[in-house]
Amino acid sequence: MAKPEEVKYTKTHEWIHPGAEATVGISDHAQHEMGDVVFVELPKVGQKLEKEKPCAVIESVKSAFDIYAPVSGEVIAVNDAVTGEPALLNQSPLENGWLFKMKPSEPAQADSLMDWNAYQEFVKQAAH
Repeated sequence: MAKPEEVKYTKTHEWIHPGAEATVGISDHAQHEMGDVVFVELPKVGQKLEKEKPCAVIESVKSAFDIYAPVSGEVIAVNDAVTGEPALLNQSPLENGWLFKMKPSEPAQADSLMDWNAYQEFVKQAAH
C-alpha cells in the first residue's frame, strides 16, 4: 500500500493517499499515542464526509478518539478487516490498517495538507 512519503497528513493525525479514489487512515504516530486499539467504528459506504468533521471513531485501552475527514467527499469502501481485528491499526497503520476509501469532491483540498517532512516537524513541535 502507501509509503509514509506518499501520503499527506492532517494536524489531527489522519493520512490520505490522494487520488480519484483516496485511501484514508491514521498515522503511525497516532496509533502509538492511542495505545492498543480495541474497537473501530467506520463511516458507511455512500456517506458524504465534510473536511475536518468527525467521520469515524477509534477506541483504545486509553480512550475514544474521533477520526476526521482529511478532505470532503463520499465513502466508496471501508476496511472491514479493522473492525474485525482492530489491532491491525497498531500493527500496520499505513498498509493493512487503512480505514476507508473515498471519492474526494474537491481533490485540491489535499494540497493544503502536510507532506511527510512537514508532518514529522509538526509531531516534533507538538511534543515540546
